[in-house]
Amino acid sequence: MEILQNISAGFWSPDIWLPPNTTWADLTPTADNNFLDYRHLIFPIIMSIGMLGLRYVLERFWFAPFGKSLGIKNTRPKKASPNVILEKAYTGKKIKHKQVLALAKQLDWSERQVERWLRLRRSQDKPSTLTKFCENSWRCLYYTYSFTFGLTILWDKPWLWEIKNCYYNYPFHPVTSDVWWYYMVSMAFYWSLSFSQFFDVKRKDFWQMFIHHIATIILMCFSWIGNLTRIGSLVLLVHDCADIFLEAAKMAKYANYQKLCDFIFVIFTILWIVTRMGVYPFWIIYSTTIEAPKIVPMFPAYFIFNALLSLLLVLHAIWTWLILKIAYNAFYAGQMEGDIRSSSSEDISDSLMNSSTTNNSNEPQKVKVNQREKQH
Repeated sequence: MEILQNISAGFWSPDIWLPPNTTWADLTPTADNNFLDYRHLIFPIIMSIGMLGLRYVLERFWFAPFGKSLGIKNTRPKKASPNVILEKAYTGKKIKHKQVLALAKQLDWSERQVERWLRLRRSQDKPSTLTKFCENSWRCLYYTYSFTFGLTILWDKPWLWEIKNCYYNYPFHPVTSDVWWYYMVSMAFYWSLSFSQFFDVKRKDFWQMFIHHIATIILMCFSWIGNLTRIGSLVLLVHDCADIFLEAAKMAKYANYQKLCDFIFVIFTILWIVTRMGVYPFWIIYSTTIEAPKIVPMFPAYFIFNALLSLLLVLHAIWTWLILKIAYNAFYAGQMEGDIRSSSSEDISDSLMNSSTTNNSNEPQKVKVNQREKQH
C-alpha cells in the first residue's frame, strides 16, 4: 500500500504537471474560480456509451432510411459454400499463387475454383454500402456539430483572436461551462471511436487510426489535467473543420452523386491543407514551441503535451501526402473512383484521418482512387 501511495504521489507531483512554484492547492476549485478537476475525466468514458447508443438509434432510424431513399441498397454478397480446408487457409488477405495451387491439389479442384471461393469468402467480410453510408453520416453529423459549437463558444474568447492569451496568467485559467462541455463531448466521441473501431468497417490503416484516437485522448487528458484547455480547444476547432467535408464526400460517393463527390473532395483537400498543414503547425505548434516558453516557465508535462501535438502533425503529413497523391490520380482519371477513406480489410486503404483528428485524425481516418478496379 505504501508503495502504491509513493507511486501515486510521484505521478501527481506538481513538479511534473505544473509550472515551478505552483501546487495543486493553488488550482482548487472555489466559488469564484472554476478550475479543472482531473476526476471529471471519468465522465467522457461514461458519456461515450450513451454516444454509441445515440449512434445506433440514428443509424437505424434516420441514416439508413435516408440512404435507402437515395437508392443505396443494403444487399449482401453471395456466400461461399462451407469448406473446412479453405476456411482454415483463409486469412482475409490475398493468398499467394503457390498456396492456391496447393489447395487446389488438396481438394482436387481447379485453380479457378479455389480463387472463386476465396473471392466469395472475402466479399462476405465486406460491409454493405448502406452500412458505410450510415457510418459516414454519423461522423459527418458529429463533426458539423462539434465545429459549429466550438466556433460559437470560442468566438468571444480572447485566445481565439490572440493565441498568446493561452499562456498569460497560466495556469490560473478558470474553465467556463461551455468549454467544459466542448471538452467532455469531444473526448466522449473519441472514446466511442476507440471502442467502435473494433466492429466498424475494417480498414488497412486500423492501427494508424487507433493510435490517432488514443493520442488524441491522451492529448486532451494532458491538457485537461494541466489546465491547457485554451490551446486544446483551438486544436479541436482546427481539426473538425475539414473532416465535415471528408465525410460528406464519402456520403455523396456511396449515393452515386459523383460530381458532387468530386466538388466536395476539392473543398476538403483545400481545407485539409490549409488547416492541418498550415494553421496547425504555423499557428498552434509554433505558439506552443516558440511563443509559450517566452511567457510560461516550462515543466515536464508540457514537453509531453508538445510531443503529442507533434505526433499528430506527423500523422497529418502522412495523410496529406496520400491526399495529394489521390487528388493527382483523381485529376488524371477525371473523377474520384473507388472508395473514399472506407476500404475494407482486403483492399488498399486510402489512409486519410476523424480522428480527428483527429484524427485526427486522426485521424487521423482516408481517400482512395483505383483506376484499374472499381471497389465495393
